Amino acid sequence: MKEIAKILLDIEAVSLSPKKPFTWASGIKSPIYCDNRLILSYPEQREIVEDAMVKLIREKFPEVEYIMATATAGIPHGAIIAQKMNLPMGFVRTSKKDHGKNNQIEGKLIKGAKVVVIEDLFSTGGSSIDVAKALMEAGYKVMGIVSIFTYNLKKAEENFKSNNIDHYSLANFDELAEVAAEHNYIEVSEIEKIKKWKLDPYNEDWMK
Repeated sequence: MKEIAKILLDIEAVSLSPKKPFTWASGIKSPIYCDNRLILSYPEQREIVEDAMVKLIREKFPEVEYIMATATAGIPHGAIIAQKMNLPMGFVRTSKKDHGKNNQIEGKLIKGAKVVVIEDLFSTGGSSIDVAKALMEAGYKVMGIVSIFTYNLKKAEENFKSNNIDHYSLANFDELAEVAAEHNYIEVSEIEKIKKWKLDPYNEDWMK
């Protein structure tokens, strides 16, 4: 959705910097960086985004019974969405706690419950898939995963397909690039550079 893409650019939840690339934790040099936690600081834009997430979930997964979020970035969005939909909510850690009940999944265990997972961002999809697998192993029925934004990387599509997991995002890289050009967030000449990055994020030739 271009409306969501523009919101992300306006509040700088997504930043574009082809001339001074960001370095991801993986070491990838990228012209784009996403931090959807910033959405929480903007009430008007937050309402639009969360309502759009609810609409998407109701459209794609009308039988949903439980909202689960990824820790930690997906938790606040999951809580807001669950409240709007009047559904139970929980979240999934990257690994089990080393104390207390050693939980990885937080929230009431309802085996067989039809779950939608809330994620803030898809890059390669790996962490989201790990959450889905943990829920499946615990007895939940994972219907799919929904994120606010996706980089549209080929690796993510391959990962979701190989694990047979449905996934949807409110806004994607290609829409955002178009909006960025239309509203002068980046120069037209830079669009080809960021599109080249998306084709192979590990190849730094796009910076030349």
